[in-house]
Amino acid sequence: MKQVEQNYRSGALRLIDAPAPGAGRGRNLVATRVSLISAGTEKQIIDLAKSSLAGKAMARPDLVRKTLQKVRQEGLIPTARKVFAKLDTPIPLGYSCAGEVIETGSDAGGFTVGDRVACAGAGVANHAEFNAVPKNLTVRIPEGVSDEDASFVTLGAIALQGVRVTAPTLGERVVVLGLGLIGQLTVQLLKANGCRVLGFDPNPARAKLAEEMGADRAVTGDLDDAVAAFTGGHGADAVIVTASSKSSDPLNKAAEISRMKGRVVMVGLTGMAMDREPFYKRELDLRLSMSYGPGRYDPAYEVDGHDYPIAYVRWTEQRNMEAFLELIAAGRVTPSKLVTHRFPIAEAEAAYAMMDGDEPYLAILLTYDAQPGAPERTVAVGAAAAGDARGSGFIGFGNYAKSVLLPALQKAGETRLTKVVTSTGISAHSAAERYGFAEASTDARALLDDATTDCVFVATRHDSHAALAIQALNAGKHVFVEKPLAMTHAQLAEVAAAADAAPGVLAVGFNRRFAPMVREARDVLARSGGPLVMQYRINAGHIPGDSWVHGSEGGGRIVGEVCHFVDTLSALCGADPVSVEGVSPDGVGDSLAAVIRFADGSVGTILYASMGDPSLPKEYVEAFGRGVVVRLDDFRKLHITQGGKTRTVSASAQDKGQAALVKAFYDAARKGAPAPVALDTLIAVSAATLDLAGISD
Repeated sequence: MKQVEQNYRSGALRLIDAPAPGAGRGRNLVATRVSLISAGTEKQIIDLAKSSLAGKAMARPDLVRKTLQKVRQEGLIPTARKVFAKLDTPIPLGYSCAGEVIETGSDAGGFTVGDRVACAGAGVANHAEFNAVPKNLTVRIPEGVSDEDASFVTLGAIALQGVRVTAPTLGERVVVLGLGLIGQLTVQLLKANGCRVLGFDPNPARAKLAEEMGADRAVTGDLDDAVAAFTGGHGADAVIVTASSKSSDPLNKAAEISRMKGRVVMVGLTGMAMDREPFYKRELDLRLSMSYGPGRYDPAYEVDGHDYPIAYVRWTEQRNMEAFLELIAAGRVTPSKLVTHRFPIAEAEAAYAMMDGDEPYLAILLTYDAQPGAPERTVAVGAAAAGDARGSGFIGFGNYAKSVLLPALQKAGETRLTKVVTSTGISAHSAAERYGFAEASTDARALLDDATTDCVFVATRHDSHAALAIQALNAGKHVFVEKPLAMTHAQLAEVAAAADAAPGVLAVGFNRRFAPMVREARDVLARSGGPLVMQYRINAGHIPGDSWVHGSEGGGRIVGEVCHFVDTLSALCGADPVSVEGVSPDGVGDSLAAVIRFADGSVGTILYASMGDPSLPKEYVEAFGRGVVVRLDDFRKLHITQGGKTRTVSASAQDKGQAALVKAFYDAARKGAPAPVALDTLIAVSAATLDLAGISD
């Protein structure tokens, strides 16, 4: 399928042929008919992408702080590798479109094949021939509403939410500052609400268009005098700022033209350095509008599809979208008047190039073939390698797979990459093109059925690990699956049965046992004899509550990360865990104090805390054998104390064993070496972790 992408590092924008996505649970596959280029928003994204690294850093100081913290913890080179891998990941453009449902996923909102729908959302309602859109970001198009008008649904919902936040009443005088697309739609929505509207924009053509859209008056200058005349000298009842500017002037001008106890509503992206005096002296009410409406930025609503009860949240994102389309159907809003240009999707690059020229524009539409053909979910990108039929493929290719697993695999000796499978076509195409895979796909089955692939890396989100590992093992592949291996005991039992019956090797991403310092500590402790007493302290750091890690896809941090530390203790004592007991502090479910007993009589404690100061190094291990103590300090220093003396081994950068683990897997798959970790140990460590997380099934 054709799709518009932009490289965030270089700023390069282009049209690519990417594999189409599948519908998936909670989503519908939509064949796009029209998509809207939101000139203001997309131009900002494009300009930021084209800026220097310094410019990007100035725009996102929060990410700079996180990067510097990573450098202190992991070293410069590993951090730089991850940062550049992230920057080189292309981003899809577009967030508002209209089309037809051609495939429905399970629990996808009751939509049926053939429904005309309008779709919203950055990263889902893209400039692409096919889009897999979550049900809460999809609405049916009413009869009589054209695809072109419906393609404005996202901007319409943004404008409508701004009006709702303003809470205007019949006959109020409202000023709209900024008459771009959202400003023009805001004018019509206010008029539909019975308000008198004054628009302002320095562009005369946009001011004239606002009057054509229904504004009582629109001006390009002398705003103070215009507002005074328009309001009888009282000032505006409300000012809605829909302008886009780095300056705070729009905010402060809105205060200056407001009446006593008026409302100032920020919809556009502007500076927020407030001049206190006019707000204070007029006792103004400053309000910020949250994009499309309630549900925005909530993964439970947008991704998982959990709606808010209408009795408590009358106007959600989706209900705002529906209301906007109903206003179009009633003739109260006319988005088609804003269209200045139309381009077929094949000429998308020309559409964006025009935005850098002198030609005036406002709403730019991309149009698509009415019959695009069946979606292709696998496309050739690179040349297939000749000779040896064996090669490796990836299912899931996030930052960890790019920056850690693939380099380790290539260092181990892999020269042939067959297919890369991701949930979105743009990411699969980018991975194949940049890293040398022969094909890009959004269909895992295409990789599992590929006779030229013998090694499969599963690097998806946690909830799919077990099922994909089982399918790959049943297909006769050697399987490297990232941790956790499973999210329930039932899944774990199924994986164990599949691995036991399969001819291929199963490896799990328990890499710390392969770290040089852990291996040296294990050897020293093994010579001491007898059971060990061990403790592992992890200053895990905070992950926001809305992260996927905490949801159904991640299963929580105990399942997803503590398995690493259970496995490391198992490696140090050379025995499998046999019993566990863990407790979490009240109200902090992603922290844990645990005691683990191992088959050789060793005991270990794990203190996993998410609430500490992030400046403290992440991991610290102590293990006591007979006459020996080893201390591992965040994989940078290993202290071995015995016979009254301490020997210290230091490293300039962390090595947590990822490369050694991947090489062990590769050697087992291709050279007949033993599996990196015995299947019984993989199952025992995984089961112990599930017990610590309180998972009983």
